Amino acid sequence: MTTTIKEFQVTFDCADPERVARFWCEVLGYVVPPPPKGFDSWGAYDRSLPPERQGAAFACVDPSGVGPRLFFQRVPEGKAVKNRLHLDVRVGTGLVGEERIAALEAECERLVALGAVRGTLLRADGFNESCLGMQDVEGNEFCLD
Repeated sequence: MTTTIKEFQVTFDCADPERVARFWCEVLGYVVPPPPKGFDSWGAYDRSLPPERQGAAFACVDPSGVGPRLFFQRVPEGKAVKNRLHLDVRVGTGLVGEERIAALEAECERLVALGAVRGTLLRADGFNESCLGMQDVEGNEFCLD
């Protein structure tokens, strides 16, 4: 039996799709894809939609085409509980000890300036290496790993 690798996207429920998408573009080095054919900007496309659909979705993509597409959709309810799934942003790969913590702290500082919220630093425990919990601009948890 042959297994076929499936392409996938990661979808975020949020209140302000464009704001959250642009935050993640900065975090990951992603970009906003070109607007649909026939529109010179996403704003022009958005204005062509019925009022209730305006601002309801936004996306960003890996400019190299390797990473998954990120899709952000407006939902009426706010975030109420801890995420059951989160992203680990790999900034300390291959680093250990204080060198790893310094890399995590430097990236944390950059992301806090973009609106992220710092969480708890979990130090290496002999099994797992250090990581740093964070929240994005709408409170979605992610880790610097």
